[in-house]
This record gives sequence, C-alpha cells and structure tokens, in this order.
Amino acid sequence: MDISLFERRSEYEWLLPAQGEMRVPAKFFATRQLLLDMDPDAIRQAVNVACLPGIVEACVVMPDAHTGYGFPIGGVAAFDPKRGGVVSAGGVGFDIACGVRTLTTDLTREDILARQEEVAERLFAQVPCGVGSGGDLRLDDRELEHMLLKGASWAVGRGLGVPRDLERAEERGFMPGARPEFVSKKAKERGRDQIGSLGSGNHYLEVQWVAEILDQALARAFGLELGAAVVSIHCGSRGLGHQIGSDYLPEMAERADRHGIRLPDRELACAPIHSDLGQRYLGAMLAGVNCALANRQAITHLVRRAFAEVLPDSDLRLVYDVAHNTCKVEEHLVEGRKTRLFVHRKGATRSFGPGHPALPADLAEAGQPVLVGGSMGASSFILAGTRAALEKSFGSACHGAGRAMSRAQARKRYKGRDVAEGLGRKGILIRSASFKGVAEEAPGAYKDIMEVVSSAAGAGLVVPVARLEPLVCVKG
Repeated sequence: MDISLFERRSEYEWLLPAQGEMRVPAKFFATRQLLLDMDPDAIRQAVNVACLPGIVEACVVMPDAHTGYGFPIGGVAAFDPKRGGVVSAGGVGFDIACGVRTLTTDLTREDILARQEEVAERLFAQVPCGVGSGGDLRLDDRELEHMLLKGASWAVGRGLGVPRDLERAEERGFMPGARPEFVSKKAKERGRDQIGSLGSGNHYLEVQWVAEILDQALARAFGLELGAAVVSIHCGSRGLGHQIGSDYLPEMAERADRHGIRLPDRELACAPIHSDLGQRYLGAMLAGVNCALANRQAITHLVRRAFAEVLPDSDLRLVYDVAHNTCKVEEHLVEGRKTRLFVHRKGATRSFGPGHPALPADLAEAGQPVLVGGSMGASSFILAGTRAALEKSFGSACHGAGRAMSRAQARKRYKGRDVAEGLGRKGILIRSASFKGVAEEAPGAYKDIMEVVSSAAGAGLVVPVARLEPLVCVKG
C-alpha cells in the first residue's frame, strides 16, 4: 500500500482525499502498520462506497477492516435521503444484524475450571451449531411473523428470557418498522427452525473470564469484576437473513441503471431510500434484525439452562447486546445541522457515548458497552462508547480482530484438529461441529486484537473497560 496517498490526521487517523468519482473522502482509523498491512481490496472497496449517491462526510473504515462483499467489513457509511441517498444490501451484508451479547455471571474463573469439561459438553449439547443447524424450536406461520415483528421481545414473551434482558439490548430488543410481508417465503422457511442456533463461520459461544479491568468505574457500571466468568454469544439472523440478502442484491443490481445509479462494483448493489425497492428491502432487513435479536435471546435461554444443569443457582445477567451488520436511521450532525441519516455499519459496532438518548437509564452516565470479540486463542474486549465517536465515525467502532487471511488461506495453513489440541494445551476447550470450521477460525488467521483496540481507543472512538480471556469456545 502506498501510504503517501493518505493524509495523516493523527497517530490513529488517516484520510484518503476524494478523487475521481468519489463524492466524499475515505477516513481510516488504524496504526501506520495496520494501514500498511490492510488488504488493498478493502481500501478499493472503501473508495467505491465513497462514490455512492447521497453519502455524507466520509466513508469510515475501522482498524479491523478487511475485504467484504462490496463494502469492506469494518466499513461505515451514512446516506442522506434528501440528497438522493441509497440503502445498500451489500452495505449491511448477508448476515443481517450479526452481533454480540455478553452476560456476567456470579461465578469465578476457578468455578468454571473446576467443571470446565462439563460446562463445555452441556453448552455444546444445548446450543445447536454448524452449517444449516436447527433447534428444537420450530415456528408456525403466526409465530414466525410475530418473531419478525418483535424480535427479542417475542422471545422473552415466550419464556426465553426475562424483561430486564430487553433493557440491555440494542433498541430494547426489537426494531420497529419490520415488514415480514417483504421477506420471501424461502427466507422464512430457512429461518423457521433456526431460532436458538449458532450457525457456522466465525460465530461462537464463549465462556470467558475477566483477566484485566482497564477502567474501574466503567467496569462497575457494566457489572464486571476481576476474575469473574462471563459468557459471550456471537451470531446473527442465520439462513433467513442470508436469504434476504440473496433475494434483494440481484434485484438492486439489475435496477441500478433504472434508478440512475452507476455502480463502481456490482456487489455494491443499492436502491434509492425512498424507492419502492429501497423501502421493501428496509422492511425485510428490519425483520432480519429482529430475527437476529430473537436468536441471541433464545440462545441466552439455552445457555442459562446449560449452566443451571452444571452449576445450579448460577445467575447470568445481560451486560448488553449490540449488532454490527445493520442499516439504522439515526440523527447526526452534518455541516453543523442535525440530519436524519441511514447509517450502514458492516462489521462495525455502534459506539454511543454517555448521555445518548438511545441508552438505558442505568447506562446513561457510562456510555454504551461496545463488545469486541477476539479469536479463539486471544483476548476479547468490553469497551465503552464515547461522545467523540459521534463526531468522528457516526458513533461507530471496531467489532473484532478482523481477518488477516481468508478462510481458504486458513484452511490451507491450519488443520482444525491441531488448532483445537493446541488451544486445549493452553487451557481453552473447543467444541465444534466441524474441524474445517476450526481451521478457518484459527487464531493465526486474525489480526492482533490488541493493536486493533488500541487504534480505536487512541482515536477516541471507545474507552477500554475490560479484557476477557477464553476458557470454553463452542463453534459451528
């Protein structure tokens, strides 16, 4: 990468000025080394995003960025409908509302280690995982529609959680505006029996422990204690969300010319926000968001049940649930004016600071928990959002370590059984439906999570709160 093309704004912020068909610049948050190592295709994709109609301020790229489908994973872009802004299925991705939820426990690392094998086995038995996996819960047409409308709220109403869970979930557990009628029959069939399942790829269920407190006051606000065991769940809308993307992307690409949109890349398929196609996609996408929220809520219920079987009377309380593949309507300052924007975050986590009206009352002074997953063998982090992030990145931050090599490259370099055995020797138990999946997610396939988090924190997008280390990891 020719770094001379970038203007250095600070140690962690770089600007690629608008040129050619770019309507806005591309802004990168990264150390110099992360930028040098960034996949050139991810940078090209950011430039392409900056060419789309109605984009404002900049295409923002996070330190964990890598090549995605059209949009870079780790990319953020906001569109103004009054300036001809678009909604892009590629800018949300196929795994609609994939995200992370983390739960605290009243258990310690030592409590888990004493029953580690049993905990791993019960979680693996309780939570279905793997390609195409489904659970015991099969929804009829009425329940499926209710789930798509009400998300985690539907799940709690069905006994798969407690009301407090909703207070600690993004958007209180469901997104209004969902339109199940715009979700295809095929998508609904794929999702009918997948609520309460992890799926495959980089999705995981992990038992971790708080290895380091980085901000005592914020840790206290989030309910985190040094040495305590926590549980993190990373998954999304499964086959239903994937099918929504598969249904709408070709239609958006086919109709781009009709809408007067020149696509720099067909994978950037999009539609004007106020067009019939744009509105249909938004309604379907919001239904996909609710599916993901319901799914993580149902998995939470299964996790609590598994813990109750091995460690009776354990108390698992939700810290937060936040998605990192969405398009959401938010107000941000543009040229000094509050403006209603459609903010796409693809592989980027919302990072709202103290006092933001979207936060529950008990987190208002602390800011939003930002949940950043590492690899199976590395740290994960709980961070807090900042007011500065609203100004710099539309209230967004990184979402994980970010891939350093593709899944195909990882399969060639690593053997899943060897990876699992190596982690076992470090005290990390792996349970998976596929050694192929373990190879794809080998720790060496990812960037250095420490450098990613320090970049986001150095840029002022987040405040580090706690570092977590893995004990048990269930993967698809």
